[in-house]
Amino acid sequence: MKWRLACAAVLSGSLLIPAAWAQDAAESDGDTYRYLNLFGDVFERVKADYVEQVTDRDLIEAAIRGMLAALDPHSSYLDPKNYQDMQVSTRGAFGGLGIEVSMENGLVKVISPIDDTPAFRAGIQAGDFITHLDGEPVLGMTLPEAVEKMRGKVGTDLRLTIVRADQEPFEVTLTRAVVKIQPVRSKVEGDVGYIRITQFNEHAETAARAALEKFNQEKGADLAGVVLDLRNNPGGLLDQAVKISDLFLDKGEIVSTRSRDPEDTQRFNARPGDLANGLPMVVLVNGGSASASEIVAGALQDHRRAMVLGTKTFGKGSVQTVIPLGGYGAMRLTTARYFTPSGRSIQQVGVDPDIVVPQARIEVVAGVQGRREADLRGALLNGDAEGRPAPRQAPAPDQPAEQPEPEAAPEPAPAAPLTGVELGDPAKDFQLARALDLLRGVAMYRARVSR
Repeated sequence: MKWRLACAAVLSGSLLIPAAWAQDAAESDGDTYRYLNLFGDVFERVKADYVEQVTDRDLIEAAIRGMLAALDPHSSYLDPKNYQDMQVSTRGAFGGLGIEVSMENGLVKVISPIDDTPAFRAGIQAGDFITHLDGEPVLGMTLPEAVEKMRGKVGTDLRLTIVRADQEPFEVTLTRAVVKIQPVRSKVEGDVGYIRITQFNEHAETAARAALEKFNQEKGADLAGVVLDLRNNPGGLLDQAVKISDLFLDKGEIVSTRSRDPEDTQRFNARPGDLANGLPMVVLVNGGSASASEIVAGALQDHRRAMVLGTKTFGKGSVQTVIPLGGYGAMRLTTARYFTPSGRSIQQVGVDPDIVVPQARIEVVAGVQGRREADLRGALLNGDAEGRPAPRQAPAPDQPAEQPEPEAAPEPAPAAPLTGVELGDPAKDFQLARALDLLRGVAMYRARVSR
């Protein structure tokens, strides 16, 4: 009863409202009090009659989890331990399997595996559903409960049951490890700068800026373009997405966030200075590119600053605010939707690439070499630089053209799954190879036009 009175005292401290709304507000207050009384009745009944004794804290935390989880897949309650883990992860290191996840239809859905983690090395893919953890069904767990179960002592094993599209469920055993996130990796591929961002943590923009400066120092005017790889990047901090977009833009809006109250709308704009000096750009995306990744891809696409290549992105167009709750952890609450510069909402639809290139394996197809001009009897020789033909050689005596012996066609091998594709290696990464071809083609065309 004391709990009900306390709630009433808190709610009674409301703001003054215009008289025209007074009746509606009174009716709403009446409903609120009735539902709070209902909650109090259930709370007291569970405490008194449940088969096992439960604490007030467990019941109230469970109620808060349920309330937030019912809103959308990304709102949740973080108890003090989970809140601390989240703060550590945004700084770039945490323990676990290396999977970014959400909850969908009661199951844990993989947003993306994180590079160089147990999940990545085992071939876990974006879009996979986890149905069981060590044989225990995920259905009925909240997302924080499932995440807590996936975390554990480094070196211990966890058995996951995975459901992947058009495949029978299968099990994968992963060994927990300390996951250290290196948010940015970079290198020069010939005359193209390559930057891969795996997560938008608080170090991402600084590392990306350093990579661009290094490209300019190493290649200078010989740099033909830049590839920004956001594949399997589950997102992260909004301010880092804005800062990284700003590295490549001179002006204009990067993203806007719009809340329920129009007065809370925020717009983030680029500052002068394109560190890539207007060079051609390709942004690589796939189904594991989510949230902050989609902000960057959408901004550069809308400003026609880059070509987006790959496959449709994840489609998370909402913003979460982490609200500390004193010594009781925090709540992650969805507070806004974000919109690209052209006013597009990414929510549920994702970013469509300008050039659709599914991931594939690269292999050289060996075929029989057909006859060429040089093989023809009596063909003209190449000649010299002034166009004078070289002396004609005596024709070879008539003889039948040699035909290669036919080889038995090998039995076709079943298509191997695209797990473990080494992102960032153009010899094995089909999407990256196509991005490099595109940039070099644009650079060649520009050079010819400018002559």
